[in-house]
Amino acid sequence: MASGPTMTAPICLVENNNMHLSVNHTAIQILERISQPVVVVAIVGLYRTGKSYLMNRLAGKNRGFPLGSTVQSKTKGIWMWCVPHPCKPDHTLVLLDTEGLGDVEKGDPKNDSWIFALAVLLSSTFVYNSLGTINHQALEQLHYVTELTKLIRAKSSPEEDGTEDSTEFVSFFPDFTWAVRDFTLELKLNGHPITEDEYLENALKLIAGNNPRIQASNLPRECIRHFFPKRKCFVFDRPINDTKLLANIENIPEYQLDPQFQTQANNFCSYIFTQGRTKTLREGVTVTGNRLKTLVVTYVDTINTGSVPCLENAVTTLAELENSVAVQKASDHYSEQMAQRVKLPTDTLQELLDVHADCEREAIAVFMEHSFKDDKREFQKKLVELIKDKKEHFLQQNEEASIEYCQSRLDQLSQVLMESISAGTFSVPGGYKLYREAKESIEWNYSQVPRKGVKANEVLQSFLQSQASIEKSIWQADKALTDREKAIAAERVSKESAEREQELLRQKLLEQQQQMEAQERTLQENIVQLKEKMEKERENILKEQNMMLEHKLKVQHDLLKEGFSKKSEEMNEEIKQLKYRIDATKNNNTPWFAQVLERFSSEIVSIFTSPVRVVDNIIRGVSSLFKN
Repeated sequence: MASGPTMTAPICLVENNNMHLSVNHTAIQILERISQPVVVVAIVGLYRTGKSYLMNRLAGKNRGFPLGSTVQSKTKGIWMWCVPHPCKPDHTLVLLDTEGLGDVEKGDPKNDSWIFALAVLLSSTFVYNSLGTINHQALEQLHYVTELTKLIRAKSSPEEDGTEDSTEFVSFFPDFTWAVRDFTLELKLNGHPITEDEYLENALKLIAGNNPRIQASNLPRECIRHFFPKRKCFVFDRPINDTKLLANIENIPEYQLDPQFQTQANNFCSYIFTQGRTKTLREGVTVTGNRLKTLVVTYVDTINTGSVPCLENAVTTLAELENSVAVQKASDHYSEQMAQRVKLPTDTLQELLDVHADCEREAIAVFMEHSFKDDKREFQKKLVELIKDKKEHFLQQNEEASIEYCQSRLDQLSQVLMESISAGTFSVPGGYKLYREAKESIEWNYSQVPRKGVKANEVLQSFLQSQASIEKSIWQADKALTDREKAIAAERVSKESAEREQELLRQKLLEQQQQMEAQERTLQENIVQLKEKMEKERENILKEQNMMLEHKLKVQHDLLKEGFSKKSEEMNEEIKQLKYRIDATKNNNTPWFAQVLERFSSEIVSIFTSPVRVVDNIIRGVSSLFKN
C-alpha cells in the first residue's frame, strides 16, 4: 500500500543563503518515503502579506508556518508541510510556503526570481498572494512571471526564437490562483456586479497603445494569459480590524475573526481541496512524493551550476531512476511469484514454462505500471534479460531437483538388485532370466513413481547404461543359455538402448520446441504490453496537445475580441505548428509505430540464444551420454 506523510510541523525544503540555494536532506528524506501521488500547492507574494496564514489554514492548523509579527520576513527559502489530502484518498497534500518577494534584507534580488520559478516548477496549484487590489502596481510587482522564459526551459533543445518553448509551458505549468488580501472595493464593473474570476480576467486585459511603458505593463498580463490556462481569483476582507490583534492572528480564536473573512478563507480552502490537481509531468506522468524529491534536487542542483532548469532533462533524470526501480520491482515480483507457485521438481517442462509465462506477464505489467519515458526500451530489454536469467536458474533448479529425487528413488528400488549382484545370486545357470526379471521390475516400479520431473528418463537411462556391462557378463556366464540365445540377448540389449536413446532425443527436441515457444510468448507478451503502453502515452500526448491548442485558440480569440488583431495574427504560426504536431501524433500508429515495435522485437530476439546452436548442443549432449 502506498505510504503517506506523518509530519506534524513544516520543515525547510530549500534553504536560501542569499547567493546559494541548498536542499534540506531531512525534508528530502520525508518526500522519499511518500509513495502516494501528491497535490502540490505553492504560495508566493510580497513579504508580510499573510501567505503563511493561508497555508496553515490549508494544513488545518492555526499555526505551523511561521507568520511573523514584525517587518522582517520570517520565511527564508521554501518551507514544506506534507499532510494527508482531506478530499483525495491515498493522496498527499504538499504545501510549499515561500519567502516573501522583495525583502529589502536580501543581498541578491535574483534569488526572488529563482524562488518564484521553483514554486512554478514544483507546484500543481500556484497561489500568488497580494494586498489591496489587482491594479497596475500589483501587476508590476508580478514581473517575475515575465522572467520565466529565461529561467525555465521545457526542452533541452528549444527553438532559437524560444517560441516553441514558451508554447510548451502550457503543458506543465500549474493552475494559477490569485489571492487578493485586505480587499476593500466592491466587485462591480460598469455598475454591474461581477465575480472574483471576472475581476481577475478584466484586470488581465491588455492596455491599448504602443509606447514602451504600456508594453512593459502588458507583459505580465500576456505571460499570465499565455502560460496559465486555468485561472482563479479570491478576494479576502481584512481578517480583523484591530492592528494589534492582527499581528498575533494565529492566537486569535476563529469566532473573533471577521465572518466575511472566515467565509472567504473557507471558500479558498474548499476550492484548493476539491479542484487542486494531482501534480503531473509531461504526457500525464503522475508525481509521487519520491518523484517530487528528485525534481527538487535536480532543479536546485541545476540552478546552483548557473544553468537554467529544464523540464525535459529533469524528467529524463527522473525516468532513469524510476525505470531502474521499475525493473527491480518487476524482477522481484517474478522471483517471488515463481518461488510461491512452482513446486520442484515439476512433472514436465511445460508445467514450469506455463507458470513462468504467467509470472512473466505479471512482471512486465509491474514494469509498465512503474516505468515511463523508456524511449529506447533499454530498461524493458534489461528486464527481459533478467527474467531470462532467472527462468534459466529455475530450469536448472528444476533439473537438479528432478535428478536428486529420481536418483534417490532409483537407489531405493535397485538396492535389492545391487545386493543380489554382489552376492552372486545371478551367477548360476538361469541367472540371466532372474536378472532380467529383477531389472524389469525396477523399471516398472520406477515408472509408477509420480512427479519424477524432467530428468526422469535421463536418470533411468544412466542407471541402465551402468548395468550394461553387468548384464553382459551375466548372460555370458549363464550356462543355461545357448550361443544363439546369448546373441539374441545381446541384440535385444542393443536395441533397447538405441530405443531409449531415440526416446531421450525426442524428449530433448520436444523440450527445445517448448523452450522456443516460450521465447515466442515472451516476445509477444512484451510487444503486446509495450503497444498498449505506447497507445496510452500517445493518447496522453494528444490530450495534452489538444489542451494546448484549445488554450492558444482562446488566447487568440480574446486578443482579437479586445482589438489586438496584430497580436492575434502573430499567433497563427504557433497554432499552425501545434496543429501539425497533433496530426503527426494521431498518425503515430502507422509507419513510426510499427518501426519501433519491429526494432524492439529484433532486439528481444537477439537476447535469446540462436535456436540452431541450441539444437546442436542438445544433440551433442545427448550423444555424449552414451560415450561415457
